[in-house]
Amino acid sequence: MAGDGWPQIVGLYDLLLRRRPDPVAALNRAVAVGFAAGPRAGLAAVDALADEPALACYPYWALARGEFLERLGRVAEARAAYEEALAFTGNEVERASVRNRIAGLPG
Repeated sequence: MAGDGWPQIVGLYDLLLRRRPDPVAALNRAVAVGFAAGPRAGLAAVDALADEPALACYPYWALARGEFLERLGRVAEARAAYEEALAFTGNEVERASVRNRIAGLPG
């Protein structure tokens, strides 16, 4: 998935964030960074938002972190991130999706 139009998407998020700073848009930008530059860069971008109060209980922050950790082979940390996301997810369909991700992890 790396490459394609992801660098341009990162650039568009940069423009958006200059005009209207928003923690959720910043998270979306971090995910785009991960697709453009790989999971290590994506994880760094997501982790840079760890102290953002608006994302403290936001399940998609933990899900993004878990995805990049999983792609890096850091399974125990990915599991913990997914468990955190599960704790903050109220929608039953999304909870089932997160449970499936956890069940699909090795070990």
